[in-house]
Amino acid sequence: MVLKRGFFLLLGLTALALGLLGIVLPLLPTVPFILLAAFCFARSSERLHMWLMTHPWFADALTQWQQQGAIRKGLKRKAMLISALSFSISIMLVPIIWVKGLLLIMALILIWYLKRIPEIE
Repeated sequence: MVLKRGFFLLLGLTALALGLLGIVLPLLPTVPFILLAAFCFARSSERLHMWLMTHPWFADALTQWQQQGAIRKGLKRKAMLISALSFSISIMLVPIIWVKGLLLIMALILIWYLKRIPEIE
């Protein structure tokens, strides 16, 4: 049991760090990593889970996701717009053609995933 808790704690902290980096780095999506962190903290640390669930940046989205399995329409649009913009800039700046193609594929997969998330009006 201790090993399982430690695994989820380490995974949750890693996901939280990647999610926070995703706020400033265009290729890292923030939302999936924060959702993963919440999932892991719920299984490893009640204190960290409560901190994340009450954090002003993430509380509303996490609560809506937890209760309804959906996010607000505006948040979804914002995530799609920022993702598309950051991938577009990255594709324009990268000089290697196969990397541009890889970035385009990653962008399309991310946009497809975001479109599939149910919306709250």
